[in-house]
Amino acid sequence: MTRIKREIYEKEISACSLFGAMNRNKERFTGEGVISAIANMHVRGNGLGGGFAIYGLYPKYKDCYAFHIMFERRNKDAKKETDAFLSMNFDLVYDEEIPHGDAKVVNPPLVWRYFVIPKKRREEENFSDDDYVVQKVMHINTKIEDAYVFSSGKDMGVFKGVGYPEDVAEYFFLDKYKGYIWTAHGRFPTNTQGWWGGAHPFSILDWTVVHNGEISSYGTNRRYLEMHGYYCTLHTDAEVMTYAVDLLMRRQHLPMSLVARIFAPPFWELIDRMDENERKLLTELRMVYAPMLINGPFAVIIAHHDEMIGLTDRIRLRPLIAGVRGEMFYLSLEEAAIRLLSQKLDKVWTPNGGEPVIVRINR
Repeated sequence: MTRIKREIYEKEISACSLFGAMNRNKERFTGEGVISAIANMHVRGNGLGGGFAIYGLYPKYKDCYAFHIMFERRNKDAKKETDAFLSMNFDLVYDEEIPHGDAKVVNPPLVWRYFVIPKKRREEENFSDDDYVVQKVMHINTKIEDAYVFSSGKDMGVFKGVGYPEDVAEYFFLDKYKGYIWTAHGRFPTNTQGWWGGAHPFSILDWTVVHNGEISSYGTNRRYLEMHGYYCTLHTDAEVMTYAVDLLMRRQHLPMSLVARIFAPPFWELIDRMDENERKLLTELRMVYAPMLINGPFAVIIAHHDEMIGLTDRIRLRPLIAGVRGEMFYLSLEEAAIRLLSQKLDKVWTPNGGEPVIVRINR
């Protein structure tokens, strides 16, 4: 009797590549090294997403919000409707199609950048500029079909697409740009489709997140964020962490040391053994912010204008390595990628699960 060979396909849950580099003196550097570092982890991705976030990118327009917006080419009205909405709500300083080449990316949309300043009406004067911008970004992403704002901060920008990260970098000529913080991502999607909006980094205002893992608490996290005016439209679980960071750190002014305890809290049996003050604090955080617990394996690099943060889940099911050389600070899933940029390091270490690594600009 002929034996039938059965192929067993196991789900890949440990891929994706992350990399971050920061100069603590805010000295800008080109993306060539970061592009090489993320390309060194090529086999962690499958070509269905790559991207970069760059800080210190637009010094000429540093006081403007820089919107990067993608438009599906099949919908000729999406850009017209978006342009009209932006004209109604912002003063437009400058706009252009983001320069690009012919690298190996898949089905590229029209990607445009706008430098804008909020134009508030009387009923909106109580909003901060940041809250105003978040509201308008959410409107475009939920109300204008086939238009997606994927970057909206000042003096920074996100570039991403469907392809390997080195292909996305070549497509957008990122080796020509300079910044003092760079983060990068190579995607291996497991639960969602590979499309331009679903590539990492995710961004709102100046906050960006690159993520490796699988957030099984996505539904609970998403519903909580919708109560606070955030809407997840980009069809991947990592989007919730970006909005959660903006809510907790910008709007509620919590330090990252506490946000880490919300995202990846200690187990209850550990909390019970802590001293009274710490036990009370962590118990209250777990009760008040229960919907913001990020369940499942993850490693993330969070960036803002003055800091870069690395964090893993509390039992460290995803890798993360930190390294320092002079004023350069690195975060990566693999030490080899850091060594590619700096063979000699002053310090290199593996952070504990649930313990944030926080590096800030020198003051």
